[in-house]
Amino acid sequence: MTMTETTPDSSAVAVGEANAQGGDGQQLQLVTFEVGDEEFAVDILAVQEINRMLQITHVPQSPSDVEGVINLRGRIIPVIDLRKRFDMEAVEHSSESRIIVVEVSGRVIGFVVDRVHEVLRIDSSIVDPAPDMASASHSEYIQGVGKLNDRLLILIDLEKLFGKHDLQQIDQAMAASNVE
Repeated sequence: MTMTETTPDSSAVAVGEANAQGGDGQQLQLVTFEVGDEEFAVDILAVQEINRMLQITHVPQSPSDVEGVINLRGRIIPVIDLRKRFDMEAVEHSSESRIIVVEVSGRVIGFVVDRVHEVLRIDSSIVDPAPDMASASHSEYIQGVGKLNDRLLILIDLEKLFGKHDLQQIDQAMAASNVE
């Protein structure tokens, strides 16, 4: 699988090839991105592509964190706003905002982030388990925290971020609006 990012001067640019193993230890290959003032990451194997902001069509009666749907090469894909999911202040999308398209539980879903940073390969030994932060609004989605030289990287568990209940709500909203 190759990830692509749409750019103004070309339709798609390869971002990287997925490889979960490397070297002597367990390697994690991650796509890192920013939401608010925090840096997050997801496993590159779940990422299908990264796109500049596309026109998002609002879906009536959808959950509050569902921004709407996009038409991506003929496929209708629901798009979640991570700022809303994480109870962060809403902001206008900027030229650096991106939609990361992932596959979770056999479903293709997009989510809006403020900025994509890089594809990063780290050793699993620098990742600590998710801390117990009952007060943090997005702590239930944290898979672990990577300790890099000068920053912390929050690894997101996509299966928890887009749980079965969330997927059912999205399906119901799309069906009620005749969006398939």
